[in-house]
Amino acid sequence: MAVARSAKRRLDQVELQLEELEADASGGGDGGAVVDCPGLRAQAPNAQAFPEHLPRERVVIAAPRNCLCCGSAKLAKLGEDVTETLEVIPRQWKVIQTVREKFTCRECEKITQPPAPFHVTPRGFAGPNLLAMILFEKFAQHQPLNRQSERYAREGIDLSLSTLADQVGACAAALKPVHALIETHVLAAERLHGDDTTVPILARGKTDTGRIWTYVRDDRPFGGQSPPAALYYASRDRRQEHPERHLKTFSGILQADAYGGYNPLFKVGRDPGPLTQALCWAHARRKFFVLADIATNAKRGRMPHQSPRSRSRRSNEWTCCLISSATSTVLPPTNDCNDASRKAGQSQRRLRNGCGASGQNCPEALRLLSQSTMC
Repeated sequence: MAVARSAKRRLDQVELQLEELEADASGGGDGGAVVDCPGLRAQAPNAQAFPEHLPRERVVIAAPRNCLCCGSAKLAKLGEDVTETLEVIPRQWKVIQTVREKFTCRECEKITQPPAPFHVTPRGFAGPNLLAMILFEKFAQHQPLNRQSERYAREGIDLSLSTLADQVGACAAALKPVHALIETHVLAAERLHGDDTTVPILARGKTDTGRIWTYVRDDRPFGGQSPPAALYYASRDRRQEHPERHLKTFSGILQADAYGGYNPLFKVGRDPGPLTQALCWAHARRKFFVLADIATNAKRGRMPHQSPRSRSRRSNEWTCCLISSATSTVLPPTNDCNDASRKAGQSQRRLRNGCGASGQNCPEALRLLSQSTMC
């Protein structure tokens, strides 16, 4: 026991010495001296490497002119240690004064003056960098204009919410030609990937659920040479008139989900022609999971749980085809939910009567169950 306690004390002393050497090597010791310890340098973790593109500001601490030990002035430089600290320069506001001098001719008395400087927005007072920051904060950082206005006020700049909204609207009008070029490029593709996502929109006294519609052109997986691009639209609701308006000039292949608002685009009488529908496998896999749930519960002799999504009417036309193909049963698509409910009741009775009690799937019961999942 005495030997063990002695070994532990020695180990604690060695750890304490290593900690002191590490503190001295990093310049954090009491005397500020740097101890040269090759073994410790090899084991010390590498300092964080900051990006090379950042500018470096070199601050040199003045060295003593005389030796601190003997007072001699014969000092020779051996090297230097550099400690890097990441710092940031706070945002700085400034006002650019553009001076236009006026001159008059003493002969003809005509006044000449250089033209007024260019502004991004008509009669604007905000520079391009400020406008870019406002737009980036709003659309990329998801900072509403009211929060931007409050933050600018804390920095001593009075930009009201209405003023920021006017500037955003003016920028949207100025960038409209760029959006038109992207729109022309995207809608000229042979195939598009379309989808929509929810986005909160501030309204008077509440928050509306708006939509961001996205149409992507990317022919690189098919060997295309055209650059990929994404086209965005915004709306305050999800009515089917929006995709009809967005894709009114497009004719080709559209890959999207089973949202019913796309159905008019696939009709034969559409001008300039019906779009070719490409279903999404990400949504199709959900129906196979529904089928697996049906088959598993049919073996156990009970009805499967039907989620509201599995009863969704909007995907009824192709849900039936997927489930019927997996069960090797030919099922015509139907839109009659009352008929599907009646057939679901029939399948419940057949299962209760022992159709799936023997461990074998009943094709007729599965057929009726698969049709019942469409509504």
